[in-house]
Amino acid sequence: MNLEQWLKHCESLHAKNIDMGLERVQSVAKRLNLHFTCPVFTVAGTNGKGSTCAMLESILEESGFRTGVYSSPHLYDFKERCRLGRVIASEEQYVKHFERVEMARQGELLTYFEFTTLAILDLMADSNLDVAILEVGLGGRLDAVNVIDTDCAIITSIDIDHTEFLGHDRETIAREKAGIMRAHKPAIISDPVPPESLLKYAEEVGAEPWLIGRDFNFSGDKLQWSFAVRGRRSAGLAYPALRGANQIFNACAVLAALEAMRSSLPVTAQGIRNGLSLVQLPGRFQIVAGQPTLVLDVAHNPHAVAALFENLDAMGFYPCTHAVFGAMLDKDLATMLKKMEPLVTHWYFCDLPTPRAASAEYLKEMWSTVVEHKSYSGTSGAQIQTFPNPVLALEAAIKGANPADRIVVFGSFYTVGGVLEHGLPRLDAPHLQPSNAT
Repeated sequence: MNLEQWLKHCESLHAKNIDMGLERVQSVAKRLNLHFTCPVFTVAGTNGKGSTCAMLESILEESGFRTGVYSSPHLYDFKERCRLGRVIASEEQYVKHFERVEMARQGELLTYFEFTTLAILDLMADSNLDVAILEVGLGGRLDAVNVIDTDCAIITSIDIDHTEFLGHDRETIAREKAGIMRAHKPAIISDPVPPESLLKYAEEVGAEPWLIGRDFNFSGDKLQWSFAVRGRRSAGLAYPALRGANQIFNACAVLAALEAMRSSLPVTAQGIRNGLSLVQLPGRFQIVAGQPTLVLDVAHNPHAVAALFENLDAMGFYPCTHAVFGAMLDKDLATMLKKMEPLVTHWYFCDLPTPRAASAEYLKEMWSTVVEHKSYSGTSGAQIQTFPNPVLALEAAIKGANPADRIVVFGSFYTVGGVLEHGLPRLDAPHLQPSNAT
C-alpha cells in the first residue's frame, strides 16, 4: 500500500478517534523493540509546542547535530509530521515503518494517532539521529509519544483546552502535561505562572524542574535580548525569526533545555545565533508581505487567540482587518470570537473538511450571539459571509480588501492548511484608482 492507503487503513482500525491510554501503544512498541540510542527532548503544553520544537531543531542543526522531529498535527501534507535533518521524510520511508507497525500490532486496535505515532517513532529510531525532538499531541501522561522516556522534558504554556480529555482547570490539565517528566531528568517549565500541580508532580517522580524567573530569565529592548541561566549569560541575541512577543518564552525554554543537556549536546554560541535567526515554521503568526498583508496563524484556543490579538495589535494601523475563520466545534468559540471582534471589520466564516468542525453557519450564529451580549468596546457593523472552505473564503477576502488592509487566517490547522495546500498565497490587490483632478 502507498501512504494514502495506509492512512485510510489507520482510520478504520479503532472506533474512536481518541482513546486515551498507553497500554496498546506500549504493547506494540515492545514488539517493535522501539527505543532511541540518542538524547530525546519531549515537548508538551497548550500552545507553543511546535515553535519550541522548531527552535530546538534549528539551533541543534546549526551546531552540527543531525536532528529528527516529530510534530503534529500537519498543515496540509501528512509527511510534514516527521523531519530528518530538516528534510520532510519521504513516502517510501513512511511506508516501510507503517508495515512494521502493522506486523507488530498483532490485532491490537490502535487509533489513527497511535498507529501513525508508532510508525514515525520507529522511523526516527532507525534514522541514525544525534538527537530526537518529540512533540506531544494531546496532554502528555497518556499520549502515545510518552511511550518514549525523555532525557529532557519541556512544558510550555498551560491553558484551558481539550477539556473533555484533560480536565476543566489549569491545575488538572497541567497534571496531565507533567506526565512526560522522568526521574532525575531536567524538566523545563516556561509558563511564567506554572500551576502547582506541575511542581508537585516533579517532586513526586524526582524530576529536576527548571523554572522561568528562578533558574532562567531574559531581558531586552526592541533590538536585542539577553538570556541568563543558572549563572551563565548570553547577551546581544537577535530575537527569533518566528514572529510574536510570545516566542521569547519559547526561546527561553529552548536555551534552558540546551543548557541542561550541554554535557551530551554542546551547542555553540554561533549555533544559537544562527538557529534563532533561521528558524522557520509555517502558520505561526506568519506574515506574508503583499497588498493586502496576509497573516497566517493556527491559533485554535482562547489562549492562542489572545496572543494573536496582541501580536496583530502591535503591527500598527490597518484601515480594515478581514478575518478568515474556521474552527473545531469543541473549542470555546465565543471567547475566541469575543477576543478578536474589536479588531475585525469583515468576517469570512468557513466550513472545514472534518466532522469535528463547526459549520460556517454555526460560527455566524455564534458571532451574532457574542455581539448581541457584548459589554465591551467592539467593532460595530462588521460584515459577515460564509463559505464552504478556506480557499473560497480567502478569495472573497482578497476581493473585498483594499491594498492597505490586512487579511488574517486563523482558528485551526485545517483553516491555515487549507489556504497553504497549493502554495503560499502572494496577494497583489489592485491599487485604488486615484480620483480625477478637477
